Amino acid sequence: MPLKPDGLYQELKDLAEKLGIVVSEQNFRNTGIHVKSGYCKVKDKDHCIINKHLKLDKKIEVLGECLSIFPHESVYAVPAVREFLESFKPIKSKSEAVENKASM
Repeated sequence: MPLKPDGLYQELKDLAEKLGIVVSEQNFRNTGIHVKSGYCKVKDKDHCIINKHLKLDKKIEVLGECLSIFPHESVYAVPAVREFLESFKPIKSKSEAVENKASM
């Protein structure tokens, strides 16, 4: 059974915690500068900072993008989360796919 959006968001936040990534929702409206949600590193600590005014589906997308750059295969995540994160992996070019087949 697929996860509802709020369940998926919570599972993604749980995975981030297991990976040592700090997830925080911040108010970007009063910063006075253009700020975009996403990954950043502060004092050697990984963060995913999300605009708290984004809609839930966009928060899920931002967090998914952040998590997809980290190796997470060895950490338990529910199948729906793994499937969701797969959608962020870069699509192999045709030449890479041919090279991989040739090496088999």
